[in-house]
Parts: sequence; structure tokens; C-alpha cells
Amino acid sequence: MSALIRCLACAAACLLLAACGEVWNDPYPAQESGRNILYSAFTERPKHLDPVQSYSEDEINFTAQIYEPPLQYHYLKRPYQVVPATAEEVPRPYFLDRNGQRLAEGAPDAQVAFSVYEIHLKPGIRYQPHPAFARKPDGSHAYHALGPGDLEGIRQLRDFPLTGTRELTADDYAYEIKRLAHPRLHSPIFGLMSDYLVGLKELAATLRADAAKQPAGQPEWLDLRNYPLSGVEVVDARTLRIKLYGKYPQFVYWLTMPFFAPIPWEADKFHSQPGMAAKNLTLDWYPIGTGPYMLSENNPNSRMVLARNPNYHGDTYPCEGEAGDAERGWLADCGKALPFIDAAVFTREKEQIPYWNKFLQGYYDASGISSDSFDQAVRFGAGGDVALTDEMRAQGIQLQTSVSTSTNYMGFNWLDPVVGGAAGGAAAERARKLRLALSIAIDQEEFISIFLNGRGLVAQSPLPPGIFGYREGQAGINSYVEDWVDGAPRRKSVEEARKLLAEAGYPNGRDAQTGTPLVINLDTTGTGLGLKARVDWLTKQFDKLGVQLVVRSTDYNRFQEKVLKGAVQLFYFGWNADYPDPENFLFLLNGAQAKAKTGGENAANYVSPRYDTLFDQMKSMENTPERQRVIDEMLEILRHDAPWIFGFHPKSYTLQHGWLYNRKPSNVGNNGLKYQRLDPAARERLRRQWNQPVLWPLLALALFLLAIVLPAIRHWRAHERARAAPAA
Repeated sequence: MSALIRCLACAAACLLLAACGEVWNDPYPAQESGRNILYSAFTERPKHLDPVQSYSEDEINFTAQIYEPPLQYHYLKRPYQVVPATAEEVPRPYFLDRNGQRLAEGAPDAQVAFSVYEIHLKPGIRYQPHPAFARKPDGSHAYHALGPGDLEGIRQLRDFPLTGTRELTADDYAYEIKRLAHPRLHSPIFGLMSDYLVGLKELAATLRADAAKQPAGQPEWLDLRNYPLSGVEVVDARTLRIKLYGKYPQFVYWLTMPFFAPIPWEADKFHSQPGMAAKNLTLDWYPIGTGPYMLSENNPNSRMVLARNPNYHGDTYPCEGEAGDAERGWLADCGKALPFIDAAVFTREKEQIPYWNKFLQGYYDASGISSDSFDQAVRFGAGGDVALTDEMRAQGIQLQTSVSTSTNYMGFNWLDPVVGGAAGGAAAERARKLRLALSIAIDQEEFISIFLNGRGLVAQSPLPPGIFGYREGQAGINSYVEDWVDGAPRRKSVEEARKLLAEAGYPNGRDAQTGTPLVINLDTTGTGLGLKARVDWLTKQFDKLGVQLVVRSTDYNRFQEKVLKGAVQLFYFGWNADYPDPENFLFLLNGAQAKAKTGGENAANYVSPRYDTLFDQMKSMENTPERQRVIDEMLEILRHDAPWIFGFHPKSYTLQHGWLYNRKPSNVGNNGLKYQRLDPAARERLRRQWNQPVLWPLLALALFLLAIVLPAIRHWRAHERARAAPAA
């Protein structure tokens, strides 16, 4: 019994001593403590890390840190500006006529048959260490002719004992561009690029024919060096020439994407060997690049790690930005060598609550804000201004906000006899007034307040802020739906909407001739406007006009099929920018892109001859006042015709701890990890402060047990003494 007492006392002492020791709830290995490592999380596992296929946000958070296309976006400047990455400068195209003769500067667009981009690479850029480059003493590649037993004991890339590297060449970019046409890779941009890149369609046909001749069980490696592509010419080791059909100024934006990152033939050969795919030893699992980081650990179900590339050629932090950047501290590291952070650890979090709690404990350096946590993090002032709560400010947490380069809208099917405009004449005018009435009645400001916690900006056109052509203030409002009152847009009254509805032939929501109620069918998916609360709210918006709304919610595939066939009346859609150019939004209403007719991205099937003429003119123009004038006219046509109910542009709210620096929000530039900087010592100190174990309940429990045990011990001893006396 005395031993039990001593154990309890010892446990209590240990608990007290532990209160002054290590943090108990630290989820990371002890050897990482105090190191220059950024900690973040991801919710969805990346499916593709091969740049020829990767196209989602979950993937580009990794690929953009590893691969280096020729160009990138300036980290600080807005509107977004393309600057060199591996290229020495941003290429300016020259133009050829149909006979291949070079045209003079400023030649009419009608004479341009081809555009030529010549890319000159910086010298001295080298790949990360990789076994694909490893060589034997005789100079041959160490792992390019692996036999059946050579992969025994190899489970991941680092199990290969030898690595190597080499300098980046123009051939590597040419090789990746050819991979866009590879029949077994299914690049999502092949269709678009084959319309512009000379010879890409022909190359795809040749590769398909050769691939069909290979055995189905184990297809052989297609060495793309043996297949010419007429639109891509390697002039020398550091010069690449790309030839496009016509004029396509937006091509420089594509040169910032991983689709146009270099892939060395050695890596393709290495990963294409028999047995590699079965062990996930593929380019889709292990990317190879020249960027500041390399993927050192890949377990997409739990943890992924980016480590500093020891062969990185180096870059420096920018010294210029936009107004306000200096005050926010985003220019303090001007001219310093990149990257600042040694590694980034990404942990998979399937649930928002653990993610949020770990951020508050300091175990994640930055976080978004879910709807459940919004009130805990952010409050709105009387004037609608956004600020952090006192709790967040007390922890030194900072808030960054930005408007996404995306737009959400409700589209009318132009082919529908009730809401569409294809019929022309008086019927088209009636439908136009009906569309405008609904555009006014659906209160987007209220939707943003209720369902988005205020995280949105009412759309006045398809163009979001940050895109050339977007106008601030009164010049940019949709005057058919909003008025400019006291220096801000204000939605027109419901009475104005009812008046338009009556002029459309539906007074109080009933057909003026037959008296039947007007019924509008909305098609959506369960994750779009299909949620009950949103449907109830939307039904009330239609009730303002006496119009009946029928929501037809279905699964995503069925919804897409109905939109493709033009078998919808009203539908809910959104669009995220592929690149920051107005063409990437305005093409969504180009007649040549009508989905029911051509399978394009014009889901509304909207057609306006004047708009289409202006679009063809605008898409090949530089960002000049003349282009702005053309865009202004295009937007006026859209606002008048109302093929969409312009919805909102989402706002991004992110939080970061005070020990994280240089984290400027960007909607298109995804390679921002190299610019960020940490203060690991401050983080370690605050983690300890915020995560001290609460031990008094355990101590109280120990004392409680002691209080129970001591009387029992005394009773037992007394009983034993009583028995021992008679025996003596």
C-alpha cells in the first residue's frame, strides 16, 4: 500500500513538472521543431501531378512550385502582369502571311496567317536531383534498362541510390508540347491548343496510329524526339520557336501554366519502363522540375512534403508592386534571394473543424475560413467594413481578402421560346423584358449576405475585378438592373421589375392572354442551387413577381447532358479564369461557342451578330484604350440583352499568423511559396504559449483518489494489527 501512495505522489509530481516541458499536442516530429518549415493542409488528394494532365487547384498548389514554364506572373503587381521565369524576356510575336512571308509591324489582322513566338532561355538552369539522370562510370544511364528484378525493394523514388542532373534545354520544352498530343495522356487542353498550334493535330494522328500497333498489355515507350512537330522548332539549346495559326495574344498566358513546363526525355523514358506504374513510379506521382521545390514525400492520403531544390538557379524578391504593398510589408524583402522557406509540409484534413482548431493552435501557418468558423474569425462594422474579431487580433492573426477572378451566374437558354431570344421580333423583346425583370427581382446583395457571409461582390457583367475591361464605380454598373445612389450601386425596385414583367405580357406573373401562371424551370445540381435553404430563398425572389419557380435538381452528369442538348430553361453556372484576359470570360457568350450547336462553352446558346463581330475584333487586340472601347460596347450589348442574370464574384478570405510574411493573395499566380517567409522562433514560442497542457483536472483526480485510498489503508492496517495482537 505504501508503494501505491508513492506511485500516486510520483505521478502528481510528474504532471507538475510536465507543465513546464514540451507541448503535448504537437502533431509534428520532434526533429522538425524550430525549423524553417511551412505547415499547411489540403482537403482533396491531387489526382495528377504530370503537367500534361494536371488542371485542378488541388494539384497546381504542388505542381506550380516544382515546374517552371517559360513565363510567370509578377507576384505583386495588379492587374496581373506576365514576366519571365526561365525565359530571358517575355516574347513578342512576329507575324507571317499565308505564304510564310514576315509582315511589317502593324499589318492588318486580316493579313496575319501565323504568329511566331521565339523563346530564349536563361543559361545555367538545372533540374532537381533525379535517378533518371544518373549515369554509370562508362557514361551510360544507370536506370534506363531495368530488368524484371531490378525494382525489387524499390518502393519510392528515393530508394534508387544514384541521382544526377543536367541543364535545362529548349528540347525539354518541345518534348512536353509534343506530349499534349500523346494518345495515352489525354491532356485537357489538347482540343484548344490543336486549333492554334501548327501541326499538333497531325502529330496526334501519327501518335495514335503508332500507339495502336503496340501490344495492349505493355505498351512501349513512344520516344517523342523521333516525331517532328511543324509548329515547334528547336533553334539551338536555349532557343525555342513556336508557330500558331492566326493571332492569339492570349498565348503568353498559357506559357505561364504547367502544360508548357519542360519535361526531359530521360524522365519520360525512366518512368515508362515495365513495372514502374505498378509501384506508382510515374510522372503523375513524382514530378520533376527546375523550380525552387521538389516533392520529397508523396502520401496523398495523409502527408505531402515539398523540399528545397538544391539545384535551384535562384531568383530574387520583387522590388515593385502596387499601391499599398509597401505599407503591408510586401516590399521589405526587395532583392533578397529566393526561396526563403526550406520545406513545406501539407497534411490532409478531411474535416474543417480539426483544420480550424490546428490553425488556432499554431500548427498551420495559414487557413481559409469556413462558414461554421466565420463569426468566430470576422465581424462586420456598421459601414460594412470587415475586421477580425478581438480573439483573432489577440493572437496576432492577420486577414487577407481578394476578389476571385471568377463569376457565378444564372443563364437563360436562348433557344427557349419563353425566356430566349432566338425567335426575334416582338417575341424576343417580350423575353428580354422578362429576363430583365427577373434580373432585378433576384436580390444578389441579399444572397451574398445570407449564404456567403458577405464574401462576394455583385457582378455587373461577366468580367470580375482585376481583368482588363472591368470598370470601377458608376462607369461599370449595369444600369438596366442597378442605379447609382450616393456613390454606390443600388438595385432597382421590385416595382420596376413588375412593370417590366407586365410589359413582357405577364402582369402579376400571369399570361395576359390566357391567364395561366408563368412557370420558370431552373436546372441545377445538388451542390449548386439545389440546397433546400437556397431553393427556398430563390423561390421567394420569384414570388415577388408572382412567378412560379420549379427547381429541377439532378446529378452532375445528367445536368451537363441537359445543358449540352439545350434542354434547359434557366440554369446555374460559374466560371473560373484560366488566364487574366477578358477573352477568357467574354467567349462564354460568343455565338461560335454555342453549346447546343458546337459543344462550346456558351451554355446559354446566346447569339448576337454585333457582339460576335466585336468579339472577333477584341480577342486579338492588345490592352489599349481602343480595346477598352470595344469591350465597353460588348458589355452594353450583354446588359441590354440580359442572357445571364449576373450573379457575383466570390471574395476570398484567408487568415495567417503573424510569423508568416509576404503572403499576398493571387488568383492566377500559383507559384507563391518561394516568396513567403517565416519566423520559426516566434512560431515556436507562441505554440508553447498557446498549447500548455491543462493539468489541474488530472492533479485533482490524483488527489481525489489519494483521499479515497488513505482511509482504506488506515482501516486495513488497523484491521491487521487487531488480528496480530491475539495471535501473539
